[in-house]
Amino acid sequence: MMFHIVLVEPEIPPNTGNVARLCAGTGCVLHLIKPLGFSVDDKQLKRAGLDYWHLVEIHYHDNWEAFRKAYPEANLYLLSTKGHKRYSDVAYQPGDFFVFGKETKGLPPAILEAHPEQVVRIPLVGDARSLNLSNAVSVVLFEGLRQTGFTDLV
Repeated sequence: MMFHIVLVEPEIPPNTGNVARLCAGTGCVLHLIKPLGFSVDDKQLKRAGLDYWHLVEIHYHDNWEAFRKAYPEANLYLLSTKGHKRYSDVAYQPGDFFVFGKETKGLPPAILEAHPEQVVRIPLVGDARSLNLSNAVSVVLFEGLRQTGFTDLV
């Protein structure tokens, strides 16, 4: 297991499906924190993940507190436009957790405030608010994979 991808209250089925496919292709564990903005039987979710679903290890958590209780020692990196440190300035280790918020609002302030040193951002030009969720996950995950030598990937 390389890394964990955590989506907190994702809203758009194709984004989550794309992230699931990314996890399948890289051996990462996917964590989905409820409430989800869609049904796990959604057609768009399934279509975006194609025929990779059997390759994805997915854990569902009822809320952030349940996730933290299940992984109290997790080394978290919270992705937010409010971060002051660039995602590329972090030394990632296998097993780290990359945490992303919902598409319309990002991560809740309480989560960011509880882990201020773990908040990182993807730099963008002036007026651009953010990247698409699945693209942001790809950017950060592949930096982590690059840093760790693409272990177990061919």
